Amino acid sequence: MNYLKQFLIILSISFIGEILKAALPLPVPASIYGMAILFVCLVTGIIKLEQVSGAGKFLIEIMPVMFIPAGVGLMASWEILQPMLVPVAVITVIVLIAVMAVSGRVSQAIIRHRKDKKNE
Repeated sequence: MNYLKQFLIILSISFIGEILKAALPLPVPASIYGMAILFVCLVTGIIKLEQVSGAGKFLIEIMPVMFIPAGVGLMASWEILQPMLVPVAVITVIVLIAVMAVSGRVSQAIIRHRKDKKNE
């Protein structure tokens, strides 16, 4: 019953994100609105972490299963994607390197900031 309550909280916030997506003329996916709302609610204490942690852990555990339909869709669209394979591969590698570099720099900045704060 506890998991059901936690899942309903997450689902309600996702629904609010869907409503915002329909109401606002911005090119932002509803899932991003939902994650932002959940983040703000967690930071402000409106929702306590314990209220959603069990369902969140479960959803993270089953996340790989959610990629199966996308993979099947790619395989079904192989004829369309084959002529664009080289440009898509190049773009993917470039974006992968850029994301890794930015993530590394941000992580280093956060670590330095925490060390500086700890030394003060």
